[in-house]
Amino acid sequence: MRHVEHVMGTVFSFDLRPPFGDGRHAVAEAVAWLHQVDAVFSTYRADSPVSRLDAGEIGLDDCPPQVADVLELCTSVTEVSGGYFTTRPSGHLDPSGLVKGWAIEQASRILTRCGAVNHCLNGGGDLQCAGRPAPDRPWRIAVAHPLCPGTTATVIAGDDLAVATSGTAERGPHITNPHTGRPALDLASITLTGTGLTMIDAYATAAFAMGTAARAWIEGLSGVEAFAVTPTGATWHTSGFPGMATSRIGRVRSGLTPSGREGAGWRHASE
Repeated sequence: MRHVEHVMGTVFSFDLRPPFGDGRHAVAEAVAWLHQVDAVFSTYRADSPVSRLDAGEIGLDDCPPQVADVLELCTSVTEVSGGYFTTRPSGHLDPSGLVKGWAIEQASRILTRCGAVNHCLNGGGDLQCAGRPAPDRPWRIAVAHPLCPGTTATVIAGDDLAVATSGTAERGPHITNPHTGRPALDLASITLTGTGLTMIDAYATAAFAMGTAARAWIEGLSGVEAFAVTPTGATWHTSGFPGMATSRIGRVRSGLTPSGREGAGWRHASE
């Protein structure tokens, strides 16, 4: 069972595998949740609570309770990352670096609660996988190479897996190092893996801003691994990553496309 939804300025793809439970209701509820998150947290909508909070039109107590929850999570990531993650990258309140991963993880929980325990939810290249695509195989996540269009940099396999990538391939140098105020250019991309996309997505943003310092930082995070590509095409990874990787650089395999419309358990991750 599959569904594609345009929301939050990107494309979300749902891939549900048996047993589906109440699959149609599950997808409908998850989609409604994503649109609700967009209405609350969009920095492009002047009427969103986050935009109004930033403009000083309302206070935090006037916002839906999710806003305080998300900002608290953002604060924790800022502290853990030594300030490389920030909710004010351009001087305005913008928790987007955490919101998408948080929204996807919550949507995944909705699917599971409705009985769709085997699924992969892909939001703009950041993925939350639950269960398995089939009893005899794990989810396989192809990570796009940021410098070689049409190729994979690595392939990750696992169950109950979160994968997030930050880089310059899709949007150019758009992540700023908060400590220098300049674009982060030490990496072409960095992919983080773990179990929950809320933190994995936010950590990926912070790690990209760190550049070369990210490797040591991630080694100190419990349950998190990373694979990075530098602007010269060199790669590095954390010590536990090889146990998750199934292959390295190669052409996109049959049945795997950058659009995320894959079969046999393949999904595609890209910044």
